[in-house]
Amino acid sequence: MEALAQAAGILAFRTAGEKPTPNSLFFFAGIDEARFKKPVMPGDQLHLHVEIERHMRGVWKFKAEARVDDQLVAEARLMSAKRDI
Repeated sequence: MEALAQAAGILAFRTAGEKPTPNSLFFFAGIDEARFKKPVMPGDQLHLHVEIERHMRGVWKFKAEARVDDQLVAEARLMSAKRDI
């Protein structure tokens, strides 16, 4: 889930056409429908797939999946918020 959340943050920055700065942060705001389907073993190649579902007023919602050998191993709906500090 941590890797999926980080991939979602990168996608949000890239989609917004921004680069991370010391004055901007993406906060992990929530997780829904998290499911772990199969165990992941050392040496497995994990492929992360993240889609933006919605973006409104600095809040981003994502659909995220992790796959190994094209088999779903984890999925969740993630939410993050961008804040300037």
